[in-house]
This record gives sequence, C-alpha cells and structure tokens, in this order.
Amino acid sequence: MHALFTALSRFMAILGGIVLSVLILLTCVSILGRSLNGILHSDFVMGIMPGFAQWLIDIGVGPVNGDFELVEAGVAFAIFAFIPLCQITAGHASVDIVANALPRGVNRFLRMVTEVIFAAVLVLIAWKLGDGMLSKKGYGETSFLLQFPVWWAYAASLFGAVVSAIVGTYMAGVRVTEFLTGRIIIWDGVETDQ
Repeated sequence: MHALFTALSRFMAILGGIVLSVLILLTCVSILGRSLNGILHSDFVMGIMPGFAQWLIDIGVGPVNGDFELVEAGVAFAIFAFIPLCQITAGHASVDIVANALPRGVNRFLRMVTEVIFAAVLVLIAWKLGDGMLSKKGYGETSFLLQFPVWWAYAASLFGAVVSAIVGTYMAGVRVTEFLTGRIIIWDGVETDQ
C-alpha cells in the first residue's frame, strides 16, 4: 500500500516539476520578448533599421500574451502536485527545538495530531476547491486576456488537491496506527531508532 502511495506521490511531483519547468521557460521567453520589444521600439533601433524593427514587431516579437494568467493557473497546480511527496516523506519544515527533549510517546502523539490536522485541512481545501470550480464553471467565467474558462485552472488544481488529500489521509491513518500500536510503520527520521 505504501509503495502505491509513494509511486502516486512521485508521479505527481514529476508532473508538477514538468509544469513548473514549462512555466519557467514561458516566463523567460516572455521577459526576453518584452525586452526585445522595448529595444525594437527605441529611437536608436527605429533610426538605424526601421523596416527590420517594424517587421519583427509585426510578426509578434514581444511578451507572451496572457503569461500571467498561465503562470497563475500552472503554479497553483504545481503547488498541489508537490504536496503528496512532501507529505509521504515527512518533508515539511518543522521546528523541533522542544520536541527533541520530549519522550518518544509524546512525539508520536504530536506527529499523529499534526498529520490528522494536515489531512483534515487538505480534505477541506479539496472540497472548497471543488465548490469553487463548479461555481466558476456555472458562471462561465473566463480569463481576461486568453479568455480560457477559469474552471480549467480550478480543475487542474483540484486534481492535485484530491491526490494531496488522499495521501494526507493515508499518512494520518499511518500515524494514528503508529501511536496506538507503539511501533513505527513509516520511519520519518524523527526518532533515532527504526
């Protein structure tokens, strides 16, 4: 079971990484285009080669239209795509200044409570994101520049949020079982012995 959830989490992280890489490339192309467009409109370039500069402007050298809209939609998905792997590998940032001095049972209790709260929050986020997606779809809302339906971005994020909620719920179940049985099922590096 753990291997299945780990594979799903890794798949989502790879998918999120691909989307994030495409967004980085898109942003770089847009910045380069915006810079070139500014240079092409300068008095200097228009003075020495106006025909060539105007030709480049006419074929569309400039910023990518709707780049901000695409980045907004893509980054939201990428964030949700990385959460499952972070959840299943206990990769979230934690401050354990006091926790290290506490007994093992107290630490297991704290990990259990944290995982249960995290799972509940992920389920709530997925649920409300689903509501928001249905609302955006119902109203037919579109983005300003590209005019793509806003619910598409919500649907992509919802996919990641649902996977995050499923993995979070699984990990909460694991931590509850660990607390009740007193044995480690998935070692997270917090305790010194496995």
